[in-house]
Amino acid sequence: MSGRSARGAGRAAAPGPAAGRDGGYPGGMPEPRTFRDEPVSFVRRSGRMSEAQERAFAELAGFYVLDVPRDVAWTSVHPEARLDPAAAYGREAPLTVEVGSGQGHAIVAAAGAHPGRDFLAVEVFRAGLARTMLDADREGVRNLRLVEANAPEVLATYLPAGAADEVWIFFPDPWHKKRHTKRRLVRPGFGATAGAAIRDGGVLRLATDWEDYALQMREVLDEAPEFERAFEGEWAERFDGRVMTAFERKGIAKGRDIRDLTYRRVPRG
Repeated sequence: MSGRSARGAGRAAAPGPAAGRDGGYPGGMPEPRTFRDEPVSFVRRSGRMSEAQERAFAELAGFYVLDVPRDVAWTSVHPEARLDPAAAYGREAPLTVEVGSGQGHAIVAAAGAHPGRDFLAVEVFRAGLARTMLDADREGVRNLRLVEANAPEVLATYLPAGAADEVWIFFPDPWHKKRHTKRRLVRPGFGATAGAAIRDGGVLRLATDWEDYALQMREVLDEAPEFERAFEGEWAERFDGRVMTAFERKGIAKGRDIRDLTYRRVPRG
């Protein structure tokens, strides 16, 4: 995660799963399951929000936060829920998705610099979502939406196939303890998950300051049939569209190398 961690479709999320007028799920979707049969890649870290952050949800979520039908848990996504980008943004434009957007520094800056593109921040840390909204509102950014949900479900099912022009994963939680590495987002099989969301020829960008995770990312994606390298040598050049955050500066100050990777989605079929 960066820094660890629209009318209709842009309505603020309710306290529980979105229900239809008849008490069922929108579009006749079945009731959600009551258990999860697969692990999730992110642990929700709500914490205590400041008064300003609480106000951000009250005043800004109606525009920025997408109302996602839920499945097992509050950060889950109903398997039949699908994003309609044209409805969410009020137009059709290239879409960039940042997974684990943290405080939103990278995506708010990018959205402000590229008004002709649309941006989607995926995060489960509520204080981070609040900060993202506050900064976006202050900068007058209108081409950004937020999703409070588990990233694998957003990529695999909520986004229509090939909807994303780019997917960014900057400084995801390294889960550095050996017994926790299975919780990492980028692990065997992730190529299919990310590849479902990215258009043919689209780009997957990653960065981490954790060496063994960088090696794992590269191994996983080198072996994924959905992707090919878009760089030469051991590592990609630093993506100049990623703003330098305090988190990245701190890692550099501690002597950690920042490693970037860039992969291109190969044509389907």
